[in-house]
Amino acid sequence: MARRRTLLWILAAATAVAAGWYALRGSGGHEAQAAVNLWFDRYNLFGGHAGMCGFEARGYFYVAQRDGVWWLVDPVGCAFISKGVNHISPHGDFSPALGYSPYERSVREKYGGFEAWVNTTVARLRAWGFNTVGSWSYEQLFTRMPYTLILNVMASYGFDWVSGRVPDIFDRRFEEHAEGLAAKLCAPRARDPLLVGYFLDNELRWGPDWRSPRHLLDDFMLLPPDAPGKRAAVEALLEAFSGDLGRLSAGLGVRLGDLNDLLRYTGNLPSGGSFDAARSLFLRRFAERYFSVAASAIRRHDPNHLILGVRFAGPPPREVLEVAGRYSDVITINYYTYGSHEPPVDVLRWVHSVTGKPVMVTEFSYKAMDSGLPNTKGAGQPVRDQRERSYYAARYALRAVELPFVVGYHWFQYMDQPAQGRFDGENSNYGLVRIDDEPWELLTRTFTFVNVRAEEVHAGRLRVDDLLRQVAELLKG
Repeated sequence: MARRRTLLWILAAATAVAAGWYALRGSGGHEAQAAVNLWFDRYNLFGGHAGMCGFEARGYFYVAQRDGVWWLVDPVGCAFISKGVNHISPHGDFSPALGYSPYERSVREKYGGFEAWVNTTVARLRAWGFNTVGSWSYEQLFTRMPYTLILNVMASYGFDWVSGRVPDIFDRRFEEHAEGLAAKLCAPRARDPLLVGYFLDNELRWGPDWRSPRHLLDDFMLLPPDAPGKRAAVEALLEAFSGDLGRLSAGLGVRLGDLNDLLRYTGNLPSGGSFDAARSLFLRRFAERYFSVAASAIRRHDPNHLILGVRFAGPPPREVLEVAGRYSDVITINYYTYGSHEPPVDVLRWVHSVTGKPVMVTEFSYKAMDSGLPNTKGAGQPVRDQRERSYYAARYALRAVELPFVVGYHWFQYMDQPAQGRFDGENSNYGLVRIDDEPWELLTRTFTFVNVRAEEVHAGRLRVDDLLRQVAELLKG
């Protein structure tokens, strides 16, 4: 009975996708025709490579190794490299300085509404070789292409992405929160074949970063004595000092008569020695609490889909990575380049070596100074022009997917940011399309070239150096 239900879900999803293709065929235009020609030549309805099948058809996306190479596998058993785009939305980025979203205004003027925008956008993405709807995207796209969903497990519990404020997840209410979130967001999608998997959160803070110089143990020692997180912090401190309260007192330079005195302590912690050991121990326990609670809640409500990590902001501390590897099916990392603009091959190798899991780059981008945008806020160092931007994007994607354990890459983002800045001031040329919804032609042409060769590169059938020479020639025209 369960298998029959799964087959019905696959049939329903395939029917919906096929209906989308029919709509594209009837919509006219070179983008729609290019999408139809490209996909029916190389890919199945789910975006799996039609020439690389033979995996078990489970009805849902999963990960598998073949001949030492990791793959995502689509619901009907074909190899799948997730080539995604973040923030595909007609709403674009709201600009507080303007009081509106300039991209949304352009969409409404151009299409008169969102339905026509959806058809055009799906045709474009498919014609450019993309097969996955990435984070923060418009839900009306979820019936037209494979998609990912970000749950915001900690973000919806009080984590502040801008300030980096971390909530007390040792509180029992965090378990209740994760359970309720999974029941609301995961249970209804448990049999959706188009869902690739869930991101737990985005760019959580695990210690000192651009938002705060503080370690999590130091933050949690500021909590009141009755906070569950304060007790967890105190336990880590005591364990690092082998339970010797006297030695801990000497290290802090204060008199601690008993455990209650330590629970009331809110001063600074020194660096080095047993204090750093306590920081490491607490961080590992914090990660264990977070991942175990989040993953358990998801699995109770949806045992079928992948857990796609937390979209790390660059490589996290090893303690966190080791824990993440036990609870995530895929390790996901956001990584922008600076200076030489070299792809983070060594970082990706290290992440895989620590976890043993396949890896996906879930955010990367390049921005160019000939775009007319300020490019003064937002990750990554600007490049000179659209030719450089396109070449670096191709090199990054190809060098990443060349690695046998990298199963995808997601570009940030679909549209450019407002010149006047979004909610956090970012004002950069990250888009595949401009604010007026016109594509950046060199970039999208380059991605088309790269995307349709990604599986062949990953399988070791095409050499990246040869392809990059072809990209350079393509960009001369």
